[in-house]
Amino acid sequence: MASKWARTGAWWIAGVIGMVLSGRAMALEWNLQPPVTPIAAEILTLHNYVMLLVIVIFVGVFGVMFYSVFAHRKSKGHKAAQFHENTTAEILWTVIPAIILVVIALPATKTVIWQKDTSNPDLTIKATGYQWKWGYEYVQGEGKGIHFLSTLSTPQDEIVGNATKDAHYLLEVDHPLVVPVNKKVRMLTTAGDVIHSWWVPAFGVKQDAFPGIIRDTWFRATKTGTYRGQCAELCGKNHAFMPIVVKVVAQDQYDAWVKQHQEQVASAAEDVNRKWSLDELKAQGEKVYAANCVACHQATGMGIPGTFPPISAGNPFQASPQMLKELEDRGFYKDGKIVMGPVEHHVDIVLHGIPGTAMAAFGKQLSDTEIASVITYERNSWGNSGGAVQPAEVKALRK
Repeated sequence: MASKWARTGAWWIAGVIGMVLSGRAMALEWNLQPPVTPIAAEILTLHNYVMLLVIVIFVGVFGVMFYSVFAHRKSKGHKAAQFHENTTAEILWTVIPAIILVVIALPATKTVIWQKDTSNPDLTIKATGYQWKWGYEYVQGEGKGIHFLSTLSTPQDEIVGNATKDAHYLLEVDHPLVVPVNKKVRMLTTAGDVIHSWWVPAFGVKQDAFPGIIRDTWFRATKTGTYRGQCAELCGKNHAFMPIVVKVVAQDQYDAWVKQHQEQVASAAEDVNRKWSLDELKAQGEKVYAANCVACHQATGMGIPGTFPPISAGNPFQASPQMLKELEDRGFYKDGKIVMGPVEHHVDIVLHGIPGTAMAAFGKQLSDTEIASVITYERNSWGNSGGAVQPAEVKALRK
C-alpha cells in the first residue's frame, strides 16, 4: 500500500513539474514575447510566479476534491459529514483566499507602480494615433523637433492575396520609430480621432491613446533590434492595418540617424510659393493617396457604397445623411453625384474632415504640398478633370 501511494505521489509531483515547465514555455513562445526591457522582464517573472501559484492551488484543491470523492464514496459506506455553520471552516475559507490575494497583490502592485514611474527620461516622444497610422514627435532629448508619420508598408498585393506574404506581413512600416539602447524613453500617447492603443509586447508597454488627453508610459530597451507591435484598441475599419515598429540602435547609430533626419527635413523644407506642374502634382499625389486615402476610397476611387463615398466622376454617391448634408452645405454634392466644385471646398474637407463621419482631418498630418498634390490627383483621375491645385492655395485656406 505504501509503495502504491509513493508511486501516486511521484506521478503528482511529475505532473506539477510538467505543468510548470509547459506553462513557462507557453509564456515565452505563445503568450509573452521574450522581454527586452526591465519592465517586460518583471512582467514575465510576475506571470510565471502567479502561474506557479495557480497550479499549486489547482493541484491542491482538485487533489483534495478527487481524493474525497474517491475515498469517501457511498459504495464504501461513508456518510456525508455535517458541519453547517462550522466556525473553523468559515474562517479558513475566508482567511486562506485573503492570504492568496495578498501574496499576488504585493508583487503586482510593485510592478504596476514601477510601470507608472515616467520620471527623469532621457528621451520623450509623443505618439499620436490616427485612423490608421501613428504620428511621432520627438519633444525632449536628442532629436527634439523631429516628427513624421509611420504608415503600414505591406504591399497591397500581399493584403489582397495576389502575392506571397512577407515574414512581417502587416507588421512593417515606412518610417519606424528609432530610439537608442539603454536609454529611458517616455512615451506620450494621444489620438487625433478615436481611441487607439500603443502596444509593443517585447517592451511590456501598452498605453491607450485618447483624443484630447495626454497619457504616458516608458521603456528602456536593453537589447538592440527591431521590435513590432500593433494598435490594441478597436479603432475602425483598418484597425488590423495599424502596426508599430521600433528600431533600437546603438547610441552612435542613433546620433547618425538624428543628424541624417534633420538634414533631410532641412533639405525638404517646402517652398509653398513654388509652381508645380500638373504631372508633378499628380505623381506626388498618387503616393499620398496610396498612403492615406486608398483604404477608404479604394484604388479605383469608387469607395465603399454607404460607408466611404466615391470620388470618381459619374458614380452614384452613397453616404450617411450627416455626410450628405455637410457636403451639400459645402457645395460639394449635387444631384446624387460628387461634383468637382470649387477648389476651396475640396481643400476644406481634406484639411478639416467632416466631424461625426469617417472622413478624418488631414490638416495636421499632411503638408501644404502633400494636400495640394493629393487633391490634384483626385481631381484629375478616374474621369475627373479639375486642374492643378498649388500649395500656396492650400496654405491660404488653412485656419
